[in-house]
Amino acid sequence: MAKMWAGRTAGETDRIADDFNASIHFDCRMFREDITGSMAHARMLGKQGIITEDEAETLCEGLAGILADLESGALDFDYTAEDIHMFVEAVLTERLGEVGKKLHTARSRNDQVALDLRLLLRGETDTICESLRELLTVLCDSAEKYADTIMPGYTHLQRAQPITFGHYLMAYASMVARDLSRYEDARARMNYSPIGSCALAGTTYATDRKYEAEALGFDGVMENSLDGVSDRDFCLEFLSASSILMTHLSRLSEELCLYSSWEFAFIELSDAYTTGSSIMPQKKNPDMAELIRGKTGRVFGDMVAMLTVLKGLPLAYNKDMQEDKERVFDTVDTVKACLSVLIPMLATMTVKADNMRRAASGGFINATDLADYLVGKGMPFRTAYKISGALVAHCIAVGTTLEELPLAKYLEYSELFDAGVYDAIDLDACVRRRVSEGGTSPESVKRQVASMRARLSL
Repeated sequence: MAKMWAGRTAGETDRIADDFNASIHFDCRMFREDITGSMAHARMLGKQGIITEDEAETLCEGLAGILADLESGALDFDYTAEDIHMFVEAVLTERLGEVGKKLHTARSRNDQVALDLRLLLRGETDTICESLRELLTVLCDSAEKYADTIMPGYTHLQRAQPITFGHYLMAYASMVARDLSRYEDARARMNYSPIGSCALAGTTYATDRKYEAEALGFDGVMENSLDGVSDRDFCLEFLSASSILMTHLSRLSEELCLYSSWEFAFIELSDAYTTGSSIMPQKKNPDMAELIRGKTGRVFGDMVAMLTVLKGLPLAYNKDMQEDKERVFDTVDTVKACLSVLIPMLATMTVKADNMRRAASGGFINATDLADYLVGKGMPFRTAYKISGALVAHCIAVGTTLEELPLAKYLEYSELFDAGVYDAIDLDACVRRRVSEGGTSPESVKRQVASMRARLSL
């Protein structure tokens, strides 16, 4: 395909250099955004009298035809074109003749590609946000169902205190809600139009950038033309939000792997989201959860790569910035794929409440409640803590539990003990008494769920 930038040079480059320079093989993904943006641009040119209204309408009809042909498969991408912008313009000119050459008036590929990428990423952000809302709904539904299902809570992967499975799930719901908020914030800053910044300095034509921005659903225009073509903060924000989200999905996936193992057996993942072994017939492997955990590294890498590309670039546009799209596209695809698997995997998993309860009964996870019982009797916490620890040590030495320890033994450690100690260290009571805001009591979990549902309904 002929080089539309030929003029200053002959437009003749080495074939290897052409392949190295070209981006059509990945930026063709933006064909809808490129054509939609061009149609808005053509209408603005006609409105402003820069071209005639008839010419603008002809351009829009031609662009609509190209879009329809690409979507139907009647038109194939020409991968000898340098990029999607050159491809569309070349086809338009081939179909319309001289009028097709007027489309690029008052714009540059520099602001055109910035526009296309914002349009695409805005749409993909909306899709991801919708998936996050679906994930939050699944988490809330399960948390409500298991609001009083007792399990051990962990610190340092050691049994720590009794919690409910509903409380555990709402911890991840809180993380995902922040992820959703980050994407929404990033989208708000993303939604400003760079078109009309041209190459870097604006244009001598009497354009109406605000009209064009409004036609494309933007909240406004980039106020500085240098910034308009060189800014990729919106990519970095998207990659950052995605990296934090993937951190959360990876942590959850790690626990799905742990909790579905025979060592824990707290949950069982559906056969639809597990695989078997080629040699060990008893195996049920949590491959989907492991892949989510593994794909997190891809997203981290995309963000670091993007930061590295941008860190030393002088204003305004540089060819280095062509590296933005593959990084962003890879993250978009990875996040969407992970969410598409995780949501139904969580919705279909089996919760083994009896195993959770059995695990919570060991490990002395009610020791803090034992200390709190003595504090309620007037003993200073540090003294109560020491006595509780000594009682745990005694139980370990003789192979018993706090629940099974005779009252006489308790009285050897403090005269403040009475029969009420057994109610105080009962697991159900331990959980019910965690009434502080955000705590693990069933009522608290239900309030958390209600609060989250209210946020989702806004």
